[in-house]
Amino acid sequence: MRMAAILAAALALMWAQPMRAAEVYGIGLEGFAYPYPVSMLTLPAESEPLRMAYMDVKPTGTANGRAVLLLHGRNFPSSYWEPTIKAFSAAGYRVIVPDQVGFGKSSKPLAPLSFDQLARHTAALLDSLQLPRVDIVAHSLGGMLAVRLARSYPDRAQRIVFEAPIGLEDYRNFVPPVETDRIMADEDRLTPEGYRTQLMTNYSLTLKPDAITPFVEARMRIKESAEYPRWLRAFVNSYQMIWGQPVVYEIPSIRQPVLFIMGGNDHNAPGRA
Repeated sequence: MRMAAILAAALALMWAQPMRAAEVYGIGLEGFAYPYPVSMLTLPAESEPLRMAYMDVKPTGTANGRAVLLLHGRNFPSSYWEPTIKAFSAAGYRVIVPDQVGFGKSSKPLAPLSFDQLARHTAALLDSLQLPRVDIVAHSLGGMLAVRLARSYPDRAQRIVFEAPIGLEDYRNFVPPVETDRIMADEDRLTPEGYRTQLMTNYSLTLKPDAITPFVEARMRIKESAEYPRWLRAFVNSYQMIWGQPVVYEIPSIRQPVLFIMGGNDHNAPGRA
């Protein structure tokens, strides 16, 4: 599968992000540079006004008439897809790279998150871009979203690549429930080195620790924002979404061709998303 070959080449570079100058970031990652221009989609009114950030990257190689949608994990903004975007764009794909609501440069709602909601937002984005059907590459938490998107909007997904997805089991069967306030307190106490270690361990990274310094800095510098409590609430709500909204039972019903890419050290747990 040509798509798998493109993805495999890009994944080798995905984590090697350059260092960025340290500065204070807002909870919409104001001050944190993305590799391509970011647009905003105003979403249909729900409990509060929401906007969805996304990159829409045109092919740099000979256009093949296809579009690929990249769905990010929980601990990283969509900017980490930069090497993958370059690989797909060079191969002739139009590349759509959103930040889901609650993440990156998108709105940080106080209300609980749901995969149904994120799938609805993603379908609205595709509608706004007049893309009736796309290929999907989904990483970590993005894999759970891809399952729900494929089940709720089966005509929108052409093919799906799951790259180290989570959600291959029902976490409620072996992870006890934890109160949101307790998780928020634990996340608030996290130090830069603690977060770096968490990322290196949870994602089984073999890169030098400095390769993820921009993301560690972003996490810590958001704490200086006056709206940090809102960011923290949205981040913890994403954990509760993963824990309480299993998609594993839906995977056998996916109609589209799928490819799972898993590393030998990958492990499936809600905290690694």
